Order: sequence, then structure tokens, then C-alpha cells
Amino acid sequence: MLRIGLTGGIGSGKSTVAGRFRDHGIPVIDADEVAREVVEPGEPAHRELVAAFGGDVLDADGRVDRARLRERVFADPAQRRRLEAILHPRIRESMRRRADALDAPYCILMIPLLVESGGDYRLDRVLVVDADAGRRTGWVQARSSLNREEVRRIMDTQAGREERLAAADDVIENDGDLDDLARKVDALHERYLALARGGG
Repeated sequence: MLRIGLTGGIGSGKSTVAGRFRDHGIPVIDADEVAREVVEPGEPAHRELVAAFGGDVLDADGRVDRARLRERVFADPAQRRRLEAILHPRIRESMRRRADALDAPYCILMIPLLVESGGDYRLDRVLVVDADAGRRTGWVQARSSLNREEVRRIMDTQAGREERLAAADDVIENDGDLDDLARKVDALHERYLALARGGG
């Protein structure tokens, strides 16, 4: 089965693209969903996070407060690397296991930090959703409580546009409306089906 890694910067439209692939019946494995599962109470990563960052990163129910943890590590690169060392290997392993269990012509592994994490997800192709910084900032502000400066700070911690594009086998330019984006995904869907059939 063909494995497509889907990535892009914050606000680029990855979730919309993934949703369109789902509309075609293609399985999507979302790294953000997996990340939430691997830190559930009782999981090894949960214990490691508490040991590394203290009990104040937990909410009243004993679950990891992701917003508080993100705030804690955001401005400290050493703390962020510590967090990534705990989470990324477990996320990768869980995503690979899930992909191994699928029966489909191809699947999408949605990995926002694919370029940054540099891990081996056993991908066949990398699909980057690209949009200019101004559009991305507007989209993130529209769907969250973050202000413009907070969005820019998040962008600054992520791989640059050129770095992401250099890692891409395929690129969707998210520079039009939703119908335009859907058409671009539909064309790639046909392309991936052909590749999965060995048709090049």
C-alpha cells in the first residue's frame, strides 16, 4: 500500500485536504490524534511527561493539559526538544502500526511536523500543502483565539516554506477557493490510485 505523508505549515489547509481524501474513502491517520492518545493516563509517555515536566502539566482529571504544556515548552528550545524526544518516536511507531493494519490502495499520514521531526514514517511520497504566510495567518486567527503575533511565533518554530517544498514529491498550492482546492485533491487522488496500481 502506498503511504503518502501530508504536511504543511500551520494554517495551510492540511485538515481540509485530508477531509477531501477521506471523502474519497481514503484512510487518514492523523498525528495530532495519535499524539493525544499516546499521552493518555496509563501510557508510558504520560509517566515520562510528568517526570520530565512536573505534575503541573496535568489537568484536574490527571490528563496532560496540552495547552499548558505547549505554553511551557514553546519559548524554550531545550524543553521543546525534550518533549519531542518523548513523543515523536511513540507517535511514529503508532502511525506505522496503524498503516500496516490497513487494506486500501493508499493511505494518508497527516504529519504537521514531518519536516521538523525528520523521523522514519516509511513514506512513499510527501505531499506539501502550501500557502503564503499572510493567508495562513488569517486562517489561523479566524479559527482560534491566537493573535497575529502568537501565530507568527508558532510559524517561526516550524520549518520554512522553502525547506518544506524541498522535501515534497507533490505540492498543492492552496491559493484559491475551496472548490479549487477540492479539484486539486481530486486530481492527486487519481494520480495516487494510478501509482498504487503500478501505473506510474
